[in-house]
Amino acid sequence: MFETRKGWSWFERNDVPSMTQSTPADLPDTAREICLAYARCFSGATGERVIKHLQSITLDRAFGPDATPEMLRHVEGQRQLVSYIKSQCNRGRTGA
Repeated sequence: MFETRKGWSWFERNDVPSMTQSTPADLPDTAREICLAYARCFSGATGERVIKHLQSITLDRAFGPDATPEMLRHVEGQRQLVSYIKSQCNRGRTGA
């Protein structure tokens, strides 16, 4: 009657493809459209310049030992957002 799953697997949704394991063809139309929109938004010389700037102020930035935990959490959120933008652009451009 009930399906038995070990650990936290019962918590995972099986009806939605994973963003990391799916291809654009597997994604719902809205997710595919968003990937393409990111790719269009950041395409060309201007878009590439913006991405490089965002990367330089987040991903390529290092902090010294005097960095506060709050500062580190803040910049980690920024890094995650820039990484997300880059991955959406990549998915929209390559279909990967």
